Amino acid sequence: MSQAYMESYAASRADANGFWLKAAEAIVWQVKPQAGWRDGEGWFADGVMNTCHNAVDRHVEAGRGDDIALIYESPVTDTRTTFTFAQLRDHVARTAGMIAAQGVGKGDRVIIYMPMIPQALFAMLACARIGAIHSVVFGGFAAPELAKRIDDATPQLLLTTSCGIEGGKVIPYKPLVDHALQLAQHKVSGVILLQRPQATAPMQDGRDIDWAGALAQAEPADCVPVKATDPLYILYTSGTTGMPKGVVRQNGGHAVVLAWSMANIYGIQPGEVFWAASDVGWVVGHSYIAYGPLIAGATTLLFEGKPVGTPDAGTFWRTIARNDVRIFFTAPTAIRAVRKEDPDGRFIADIGTGNLRAMFLAGERADPDTIHWAEEHLKLPVIDHWWQTELGWPALATCLGLGDTRRKAGSAGFPVPGFAFRIVDDGGEDVPAGETGKVVMTMPLAPGCYAGLWNNEAGYAKAFATFPGHYETGDAGHIDADGFVNIMGRTDDIINVAGHRLSTGQMEQIVASHPAIAECAVIGVDDALKGMIPMAFAVAKVGQWDNAALEREIVKMVRDELGPVAALKEVHVVGALPKTRSGKILRAALRKVAAGEKIAMPPTIESPAALEAIMALFDQAPA
Repeated sequence: MSQAYMESYAASRADANGFWLKAAEAIVWQVKPQAGWRDGEGWFADGVMNTCHNAVDRHVEAGRGDDIALIYESPVTDTRTTFTFAQLRDHVARTAGMIAAQGVGKGDRVIIYMPMIPQALFAMLACARIGAIHSVVFGGFAAPELAKRIDDATPQLLLTTSCGIEGGKVIPYKPLVDHALQLAQHKVSGVILLQRPQATAPMQDGRDIDWAGALAQAEPADCVPVKATDPLYILYTSGTTGMPKGVVRQNGGHAVVLAWSMANIYGIQPGEVFWAASDVGWVVGHSYIAYGPLIAGATTLLFEGKPVGTPDAGTFWRTIARNDVRIFFTAPTAIRAVRKEDPDGRFIADIGTGNLRAMFLAGERADPDTIHWAEEHLKLPVIDHWWQTELGWPALATCLGLGDTRRKAGSAGFPVPGFAFRIVDDGGEDVPAGETGKVVMTMPLAPGCYAGLWNNEAGYAKAFATFPGHYETGDAGHIDADGFVNIMGRTDDIINVAGHRLSTGQMEQIVASHPAIAECAVIGVDDALKGMIPMAFAVAKVGQWDNAALEREIVKMVRDELGPVAALKEVHVVGALPKTRSGKILRAALRKVAAGEKIAMPPTIESPAALEAIMALFDQAPA
């Protein structure tokens, strides 16, 4: 660990209030906070500011109006557009005026249901500008899921577009919106619709408003000061009951930690290009497409495409080289998809990576084999780091900006300044180093973490109830002898095999190390004799493989590595794994299929055919 990291971490633990009040000096405040953490209120409760001003206007006022703020790359429409900070300010101010003209003001909610286009960012920043609370719903989500979010957030306005584009396929959005509004109990007073050239959507008289026409008539709106503890946004994440959880993010702490993280975790300076290859519908898109880079005065890259197929497995490296990207952030599943199509890294060799300094991975556990492959071909640091929608920014990382370079494949790194971790058993006692337990974090959490769940105080309190004084992450993991924290998966991914607690994440690591395997998932299934036994689903790389031989080799590898107690006897080589639209493997669905349960197609699924193919292995069909 670097000296700068150790000093920063020690300072954050010795005097958290002092540490974060100093970090808050990077933000422009209308009323500068004097208080750090206040129980029951949050961070910087006496401060007043505006997030949009910090992301856009202040850079124009500082003389950087002609610097590039936003690059829009869309290989699916063959479009590349740039916006300076001055141009971004003008677009956002007019969009804010368009929203305000519909009667939306401070504290009102606005649903944004849009694909990866500049107007989605304009809308998010516009809501922040006038103090409205935005709730971005991933574009293309099924109508019932959109309806649930409408009923929970009770928005005054919904912003959408005529279509999204998935690979080469145009996805009409308006039918989904119309259906969701029919299903929802809450009645939205207006829908502002952006017509894209790829599809024209019908308009409903008396409710639907044409985006272009309304924008042309709108007066630019100024930034509205808000309390640091006022909500900036609600972002819904999957709940255990089928009802999504609305994570609430406050303005002040969010801005402070994003500015701090851009400089100290990612090492990004003003004017440099940062690319998070995510979606604005997910927390990464909120933190590190829409807000973080802009607050830090960097250039953010908005990408409408896929890691493969738009047009090929070289699109990431082509985009990085063309736009002089310095730090790249994506999900492990995206790199596995690239590797599956280009196992020898020929696109990387042919295209290069320009001035890229490092690649960061998050969203799910990065298996060591994927990291080793990427580092071998990129010849750059590949850094796994860990966080959650609830946290809003990284809690485990290798802090590149603090000069830290220590990393270990399979680990998400060390605690980021502001966070403290423990690995405990069911009774809350610390487990020995190297042993798997429940990952908890000591309170108070650092700024930027969620301040509640919208309309769900009980659900929020539950995360802090089991282990008093701690936040229960819901993840399982261990801390090794060198202090590296290893997040192995959700706590329900720890299985008990004949009295032995085994991590399916650890088994996945072994399976993924097989040279023929592109990605995999290991789940636990009930067994009358041993309680539970593991079952693996593996996707082979492009090429000709003997599936039966592969399955035997995988069983042997796990047995050799973990011993016979692992009892992995059933391996299925499949064409693809079912995933959510954010790239997470639907392990819960796999568990239900393996258990013989009838399941409906999950609403968040990106790849129904992959799940249907696996269900067919078990002689099942969707309910």
